[in-house]
Amino acid sequence: LISEIKEGVEVGTLCTLGDNLILEKTSKVFVKEKDVSKGIAMPTCISVDHCICHYSPLRSDPPVILKNGQMVKIDIGVHVDGYIATAAHTVVVGASPTNKVTGKHADLLKATYDAMEVAIRMLQPGNKTMDITAAIDKVAADYGVVPIENMVSHQLERDQIDGEKQIIQNPGEKQRSEMERFTIEKHEAYAIDVLFSTGKGKGKDMDTRTTVFKRNEEVQYSLRLKAARFGVMPFTLRAFEDEVKAKMGVVEPEKHGLLRPYQVIYEAAGEVVAQFKATVLIMPNGLLKIAGLPLDMSLIETDAKLKVSFP
Repeated sequence: LISEIKEGVEVGTLCTLGDNLILEKTSKVFVKEKDVSKGIAMPTCISVDHCICHYSPLRSDPPVILKNGQMVKIDIGVHVDGYIATAAHTVVVGASPTNKVTGKHADLLKATYDAMEVAIRMLQPGNKTMDITAAIDKVAADYGVVPIENMVSHQLERDQIDGEKQIIQNPGEKQRSEMERFTIEKHEAYAIDVLFSTGKGKGKDMDTRTTVFKRNEEVQYSLRLKAARFGVMPFTLRAFEDEVKAKMGVVEPEKHGLLRPYQVIYEAAGEVVAQFKATVLIMPNGLLKIAGLPLDMSLIETDAKLKVSFP
């Protein structure tokens, strides 16, 4: 999917390609086990520049065409038998070893990736989630960038993309006072998800249509909607043959709290946001990263370095 991020390519086409790749790859595993569900755990979202997250347009939406120099965040998730792996990666359109990303954009990429790596290293049994929150915020301050407020890294559990334990980056006042303190334990899985900005880190809704939803498991209700076929995983309205019916079909369930919307949110225009996410298992003999890619340092040029040290 990363290799297709080029000038002139339409974002919706890339989202469809990402979803199709997940379905194609998962169709080839556990072929003989007929009762093993598998497929998309998070529909492909591609959010450009100051769009922070969850942009996954419908075929009927106005096309968004990529241009050289734009910062593109790819966010995907896959599951096999309810066991989830998610990842996110940021690339700059047109970047190459001979056309490197420089300046504040390069600093932002390195800061975001380094913060994710620091957070991963701190996923040690006995460590507190609050300490990881503080570490992410310290890395951002070190690089002179800002974490997007209230973004959450979740524990992953079977059939639960947003498990009980959370690591909140840059919590707002309300969130800080309500934050639960959790302890990291062996045999847990986490999606460490870090989003940094060149701006103030305040996400806002700009009335872009929400297209990604998830069933609210806390509300017992039989969904007549065809969305019921997606079970408890997030799904996109793009997956329905009839988009008009799909758009109408989610209105009532969302209004009654049966569906949770993944809203498209934005930083201030003119700013850019980077995202890196990896799935990590806490094994008895150490950490195992099962999803997430390294930052290709041959594509960026920066002197920015992490000054604070972490255990």
